[in-house]
Amino acid sequence: MATATAKKDIPTLAVAIEPIGDRVVVLPADMEQMTASGIVIPDTAKGEKPQEGVILALGKGGVGKDSVNPSDFLKVGDTVLFGKYAGDDVKLKDTDGKDVEVKILHLDSILGKVS
Repeated sequence: MATATAKKDIPTLAVAIEPIGDRVVVLPADMEQMTASGIVIPDTAKGEKPQEGVILALGKGGVGKDSVNPSDFLKVGDTVLFGKYAGDDVKLKDTDGKDVEVKILHLDSILGKVS
């Protein structure tokens, strides 16, 4: 049986990003599995998209149907669950020049907060 673990390294982005409206910027967790014998199965071998991530930035609300402010429910650093194919994938650079892929989601695409 394999157990999944999420890596919690949060990179510092080279640009400041401020989402518009009820959008949230999430860094998907790199999920890797480890078998009972200690063999690590990387996420690329599974072929599944991550569904858990850490919030990097929150919008201020005010745009869209409900005009909901995401900061009423979440804060930067929270770990959240989201749908497999939710949101838009965006590649940004961190301060070391490495590519970082983040997701920009609407608040209603977030399924729950992990505590």
